[in-house]
Amino acid sequence: MQPVGRAISGVIRPPGSKSLTNRALVTAALAAGTSELTGVLRSRDTEVMIDSLRRLGISIEESTDEHRVVVQGCGGKIPNARADLWLENSGTSIRFLAAMCALGPGNGQPGNYRLDGNSRMRERPIDDLISALGAMGCQARCELNSGCPPVVIESTGLSASKVSIRAEKSSQFLSALLLASPYNQKPLQIETIGTMVSEPYVKMTSGVMAAFGVSVECPQPGTYIVKPATYQGIQYDIEPDASAASYFFAVAAITGGEVTVDGLNASALQGDVMFVKALEQMGCEVRWGERQITVKGQPLKGIEIDMNAISDTAQTLAVVATFAQSPTTIRNIAHVRHKETDRIQAVVTEINKLGIHAVEFEDGMTIHPGVPRCSESNPALVDTYDDHRMAMSFALLGLVHSGIVIDNPGCTSKTYPDFFADLARLCEESSSL
Repeated sequence: MQPVGRAISGVIRPPGSKSLTNRALVTAALAAGTSELTGVLRSRDTEVMIDSLRRLGISIEESTDEHRVVVQGCGGKIPNARADLWLENSGTSIRFLAAMCALGPGNGQPGNYRLDGNSRMRERPIDDLISALGAMGCQARCELNSGCPPVVIESTGLSASKVSIRAEKSSQFLSALLLASPYNQKPLQIETIGTMVSEPYVKMTSGVMAAFGVSVECPQPGTYIVKPATYQGIQYDIEPDASAASYFFAVAAITGGEVTVDGLNASALQGDVMFVKALEQMGCEVRWGERQITVKGQPLKGIEIDMNAISDTAQTLAVVATFAQSPTTIRNIAHVRHKETDRIQAVVTEINKLGIHAVEFEDGMTIHPGVPRCSESNPALVDTYDDHRMAMSFALLGLVHSGIVIDNPGCTSKTYPDFFADLARLCEESSSL
């Protein structure tokens, strides 16, 4: 990255939400009839989801230019009784598909499915979900007895009236059960155990389910009830990715500019839109519109913040914190240690490597203000640990400071292949204002 040397202002619309895209793909695949999804994200995480759904026998037609796909739903009966699925390092994909595969072909004959991924995926926990599926009548196991993928699913369907699921490691376990639950053979009550992490993502899941015609009842915190039902094929438009938007809001914060993100508002299904509230606490001005959110940069102060609900934006805030006038402490994000990399350790390691003081603790980190000890003649290489969010967040430093080099920038293809091109375009358009 090259420093721009000025405040950056402009308007941008990030690509479709990865989280919404993968939820909508699974729901449309399980629906009765045809669904047309627009605003679909094209990335490695969504590509492996689409490939796996096709291996399960789901017909999906893609239109790359229009970010549109047409899905022929299976009505809750998986067409292919056997399949090997490769999910690389897509946590949403492997967890949602494990629950979907547990439904089986629906003809009384068992389905047999194996789900696997890359070396990091084989370190990411899935045992809580596997245990819950087993309690619902499915033969499910972690092949290596490690509590992590590969996963083998053998099932003729799900039949349970009540099941419990642990919620401390990932909300995706609960979301996976919810997505498959309409095809359980009886009304299902799901009880969560422990403190829920990333709760807005569960609300996102129930919002997608509602759009496809299935309601989730939540009579009390930690209890979810879903009655037998069938998703109906619909036309569904996917919001821009709020996690991706955080990088552009941060651009305004650290350069003193003004950036507007189109397609998002306070009613968005994605909880990560609330990242701007964190920037507001730090001193930025935020304006909410009907279909856009604007952040105007102002002098930044350090804050103490619980980011459990918006943990995918914690790395972004950590980078912004280096520009503040006092330290920032981020808490209650221990679960991000199980993401694409140990995100707490990775962020603190790289910030310290740059000569800025950061401290790691069990469930978070403290970031002190500072200037990287690098220059154009003495560059600093930021390791990304094959984590797309490390690359995108630390790239922001290069807009202000010389000598920031991002290792393996191509890892952003996981969720945002055009990130660097879009960031460059925003900077170029700002120069012409």
